[in-house]
Amino acid sequence: MSPQPFELPDFYVPHPARLNPHVDAARAHSTQWAERMGMLEDPNIWTRQELESHDYGLLCAYTHPRCDVAELNLLTDWYVWVFYFDDHFLQQYKKTRDLPGAKAYLERLRGFMPLGELRYPEPTNPVEHGLVDLWTRTVPSMSDGWRRRFATSTGHLLQESLWELRNIHASRIPNPVDYIRMRRRVGGAPWSADLVEHAVAAEVPDRIAAERPLRVLKDAFSDAVHLRNDIFSYQRETESEEELNNCVLVLETFLHLPVQQAANRVNDIITSRLHQFEHTALTELPPLYTEQAVTPAEQAAVAAYVEGLQDWQSGGHEWHLRSSRYMNKRPPVSGTAWWHGPSGPGTSAARVARQLRLQRPGPRGDAQGPRTPGYPFRLPDFEMPWRAETNPHLDSARRHAKEWAVRMGMIDGPGLPGSGIWTEARYDGLELALFAALTHPEASRDKLHLVSLWDVWAFALDDFFFSAFKARADLAGAKAFVAGLARFMPTDGGPTPPPANPVERGLADVWARTVPGLSATARGWFPGHVMTYAGGNLWELTNSIQRRIPDAVDYVEMRRQTAGTGLSTHLGFLSASQDAPIELLHSRQLEALNIAFADNVDFRNDIFSYRKETELEQDVNNGVLVIEDFLGCELQEAVEIANAVMTASLREFQRITAEDLPVLFEEQSVDTAGRAAIHAYVRGLQQWLCGDLAWYRRTRRYTDLGTGAAAGGLSRVLAGPAGPGTSAARPFGQGNDRHRR
Repeated sequence: MSPQPFELPDFYVPHPARLNPHVDAARAHSTQWAERMGMLEDPNIWTRQELESHDYGLLCAYTHPRCDVAELNLLTDWYVWVFYFDDHFLQQYKKTRDLPGAKAYLERLRGFMPLGELRYPEPTNPVEHGLVDLWTRTVPSMSDGWRRRFATSTGHLLQESLWELRNIHASRIPNPVDYIRMRRRVGGAPWSADLVEHAVAAEVPDRIAAERPLRVLKDAFSDAVHLRNDIFSYQRETESEEELNNCVLVLETFLHLPVQQAANRVNDIITSRLHQFEHTALTELPPLYTEQAVTPAEQAAVAAYVEGLQDWQSGGHEWHLRSSRYMNKRPPVSGTAWWHGPSGPGTSAARVARQLRLQRPGPRGDAQGPRTPGYPFRLPDFEMPWRAETNPHLDSARRHAKEWAVRMGMIDGPGLPGSGIWTEARYDGLELALFAALTHPEASRDKLHLVSLWDVWAFALDDFFFSAFKARADLAGAKAFVAGLARFMPTDGGPTPPPANPVERGLADVWARTVPGLSATARGWFPGHVMTYAGGNLWELTNSIQRRIPDAVDYVEMRRQTAGTGLSTHLGFLSASQDAPIELLHSRQLEALNIAFADNVDFRNDIFSYRKETELEQDVNNGVLVIEDFLGCELQEAVEIANAVMTASLREFQRITAEDLPVLFEEQSVDTAGRAAIHAYVRGLQQWLCGDLAWYRRTRRYTDLGTGAAAGGLSRVLAGPAGPGTSAARPFGQGNDRHRR
């Protein structure tokens, strides 16, 4: 093998690795087990010498330092199995480009993970033999909830290998946003996190396992594990395996970086994700315990799980430095570099304090050329393959939406300045009916009226939330407000409580207009998307109070909620896909399509709203600002990178439409009417994308910043949080160092 292509970076390792004393027993046991399962019969996959040199016993002894010998043996067998699966799949399907054979092979493996009675098909290869043995030894001691989670994680680990194979087959290097999302599935670290619960004999309570803090802990853990592996495995994958699915290679290609810089940037992401893990454990778990009445015993189980994830993170790093499987001939000094701050017992609070220091960047010009009027940078050339059209019922929608906004109290009443969310002039400048007409050019008059009311309500929620809660740093009031919105969407269309503000009044009214056209199933799940959109504001508010620019990965994923694109896609599906079962919307293909749609919409909004949010509202929740902060680059470069992410997501949208939807139709046996409905839905998303871009050229929402609801709270935001219990936070906001994770 050629010399190392880059020097290993200095990794952030906040917890010391420890070694399980039963390591030698696990080594011996796992080799014997692999031999019994038939994993050493094909020398093209593994030889005994190769297996022993990989040292999976050492991996598990480092990642699970506290368990007894029987548990360590079981865990080591699982890791032998998963690495064998990876290498077996490489030889049998990746190198041969056998996509049909891979699909059939992976589909059959589902039968070896029963959730009920332990009955299996007859195993025909070492992967199936190993899975039968391991499943039988593992699941009986765990709850039904854990079994479901573990089966899902294992299924993703297996099935998403097809995503890697399709990229190789098409010689396609994925974009960074799509890569990190999919790497989390195919990489197996969520599967490892589930096994941590087994290893520490402490299950995460099933009732809170899907809550944001637990999701983020697992996701941040997984991303750090996977991206560290990408650094160590870069040489093996690019030189020996012809692999395209590696984050170092992804950043090399996407950001046009030399390989050393790309590896350093991947390491920066790892550090940021580990800081996110720490931040979540310290700041998001305690409120969750209170809100969900988590018992002391359940809290202790979560604490053991968190500690188990920390052990895995540090132990996995130590193993990568030693295993012959990876590039580690010139390892860095293991440990925490000085610029990451203090480490060791009792120092975690100091690291959190450093994360909370933030100096707001002021508006900056650009030396590379003239700025676009109204913006502190040049707007990029946005790629858009479709042409926007305007709904012929625009004038009717304008009258209807404005009259409705007045009745709901969203526009100041005559002689009552400040009584609404907007002045009349401010509302007119928003051009919200035009937004509806551009994004739904083919809608009927009545449908356009309804869509325009939802759009007005969504923007009203955004501006009301800022004035009422963000500007006052009122998290408690915001939580009560968001929770109360559910009362205004009764699934039976019944009465609602008296509204206390224009947002509640508007939601009750627009929901009453919408619910007659919804099926019983849609009435059940549609309010959840409204609540997800509204609830995203709480995450933004928490960041604002803490003066914390979000972690880049967490931002991208939460932005899909805060932008309301989930609400938009579900409205579009309901209107365009009456002949398609709603289950299709949650298929792998349409889920990916909707994410690509959302990422394009979200980063476009972040570009256009940058000045409004950073200058007027002093907001930290903006994708351009996140890029500036993470990469330490100038504003114009951050804008261009945001546009590159948008462009990549748009092209992924087109690729999914052309390549993946036909696969969906075949897999689900979708009939002609269903296919036409899905195509209509996709066309609706295309119209939404180009109409949204056209609207930004017309609205004054992001350029007319002299007046409006947002200006009222500026001085309060600059002063930092106020009220009982916030004094400790204010000194952090007065630091002179620009926030860096």
